[in-house]
Amino acid sequence: MKSPSAALLDAGAVALSGLCLLHCLALPLLAAALPLFGTWAEAEWVHLLFVAIALPLTGYALWRAERRHPLPVLAWATAGAGLGLLLAGALALPSHDWETPMTVTGSLLLAATHIWNARHRHG
Repeated sequence: MKSPSAALLDAGAVALSGLCLLHCLALPLLAAALPLFGTWAEAEWVHLLFVAIALPLTGYALWRAERRHPLPVLAWATAGAGLGLLLAGALALPSHDWETPMTVTGSLLLAATHIWNARHRHG
């Protein structure tokens, strides 16, 4: 079986970040109109699922990139900060009030890392 290309991994990671942003920003608006979505948007398992997908996807994509060309420390730090913020947001650390800002910031940092990686890979 052929392994997924680096471009596909980065695109998947950016798409996941976009889904996370959509979940954090759009679903609360829909929740006001549709209580069914409100239950799903506030479910803690959804946040943990995003982290559970983002962590190995980001790790694998960046590990593959590192094997082809050394990534700068800033790329690793940005990805680590993004994952850390996603995890902290999913666990509502330090408080529930910080959940959305931390998750949105983490998603943006991860997306930026994968976009940078895709552009750097293609010259």
